[in-house]
Amino acid sequence: MKVEISMRHQILVFIIVIFSIVSLYAQSTDPSLPHLVHKNGRHALIVDGQPFFMLGGQAHNSSAWPGLLTQVWSTIEAMHANTLEIPIYWQQIEPEEGTFDFSILDTIIKQARERDVRLVLLWFATWKNGNTDYTPNWVKLNPKKYPHIVGRDGEIVISPSPHAKTTMEADAKAFTAVMKHLKDFDPQHTVIMVQVENEPGTYGSTRDFSEEAEKLFQGPVSAALLKPEVLKALNKPTDAKGTWLQVFGSDADEFFHAWSVASYINYVAAAGKAVNPLPMYVNVALEGEPGGAMHNVIPIYKVAAPAISVLAPDIYQPMEKAMKFMEYYDRPDNPLFVPETFPSVDYLYEVIRRGGIGFSPFGVDRIPANPSAEVGAGSRVSPLATQYDLLQLGDRELAKWIFEDRIHVVKVTEQNAQKEVDLGDWKARIYFSTGRGWGPPPAFQPEAADGSEGETEEETGFSFGAPPKPSGRVLIAQLGQNEFVVMATQCRVAFQSSGANKGKSWQFLKVEEGLYEDGTFKLLRLRNGDEVGWATMSFDTEPALLRISMTAW
Repeated sequence: MKVEISMRHQILVFIIVIFSIVSLYAQSTDPSLPHLVHKNGRHALIVDGQPFFMLGGQAHNSSAWPGLLTQVWSTIEAMHANTLEIPIYWQQIEPEEGTFDFSILDTIIKQARERDVRLVLLWFATWKNGNTDYTPNWVKLNPKKYPHIVGRDGEIVISPSPHAKTTMEADAKAFTAVMKHLKDFDPQHTVIMVQVENEPGTYGSTRDFSEEAEKLFQGPVSAALLKPEVLKALNKPTDAKGTWLQVFGSDADEFFHAWSVASYINYVAAAGKAVNPLPMYVNVALEGEPGGAMHNVIPIYKVAAPAISVLAPDIYQPMEKAMKFMEYYDRPDNPLFVPETFPSVDYLYEVIRRGGIGFSPFGVDRIPANPSAEVGAGSRVSPLATQYDLLQLGDRELAKWIFEDRIHVVKVTEQNAQKEVDLGDWKARIYFSTGRGWGPPPAFQPEAADGSEGETEEETGFSFGAPPKPSGRVLIAQLGQNEFVVMATQCRVAFQSSGANKGKSWQFLKVEEGLYEDGTFKLLRLRNGDEVGWATMSFDTEPALLRISMTAW
């Protein structure tokens, strides 16, 4: 569908932006509109009035074309994902200045609805990994009107200048047209979030050294950044004032560029949000791209870009380093969302453990070793697909439990194939599968009155020796003092009385196997007898969800 946008319409759009600036960030009066909520330092993405955790997959950069969507959708289905992150391109949306084509966007939305999958749209426009590859030809062919960054030595860097108002206004007009079209075409809110730009920043220069940029750099720092709490967060004297160099010293170039890029992005995001206030985020290249929302400039982005709801790290680091980056972005003023990463089960569960709102590996439709192969047992995403399948058993309840801080996450380690979880008046011990078959359950009896734990392996005559590579994942949701949900694969979960129940007799009231659908538990069967012998439940390679209630006397 093509739409001609008149100059009069363009002027009207920006009048709306100017006069709605005071109320830009107020919560929408439409309760069905996706939005973020915050409580006690925790966050939730609300979709259709309920918390929603994004079990996502991001399509490859160049996969948002009709001829490639079949592979994208087959991968998303095989992954058991509930959300597809997919790019839309400025050069595709506005091939000629003022002429907009939403036909491919409409196709993506229709196909997502048919599959009951939500969408996160990635706006590839001024920035894509610091570059201008996805700008329309009419922008690329006029570098004088839409200038690039000038490096320290005067060389042109093929990265957009954040001080180019012409580019910023053109991007904002196109983005506003997209958001207005979404409001009209997608009242069902298939699209739940929008990424504004892609890994913005600059490779090849610490900042813009153009004549206009130099004037700004030599001028005073914005009063918004000179507030004591902001300066303190940036590790600068709280009474600092003056030019960028005087206030920020050796960090001046980096902080100036972050402020410039963030202010540009905010202009674009605010224009779109004025007509359709969906949650918006910026993804972050974590190392080597000045101008992006790297962890040391988060306070600058929070001041400069209030239209952006989330600063979201793209994580491609080893686990120890990845956990540190998650810690940086898991803040009372910033929900943890990892929108681009490896297909790592460990990363997924770390995001859940920290109370995050979503997780998505990159380029899932190109992840199989053989690009033409279907996603199956030999695929790199198959372990993640198993876990997505498990988590989908909890439906929307999972997101609610995460937001309410009811979740205990247990993951396997090669160094220790057993874990213990404190549940107040109860405790659970997790025995992970090790590839030798299940055999007899572990001898883990309720504590005797004298405080002893029960029979040991030596006393029963059973052997539970473990091979070196255990596997499996467990989530325990504590619904009440004596009620739990256990979601698991490839492990045994054994309960024991503890706390106020320590030394008491106890038993299961019910062990129900099933799943949640639209907030209602659907019973598949009751587990009893040998299936809960030794107070232990076994989980095979197929994901399972158990709702467990107990009593002690």
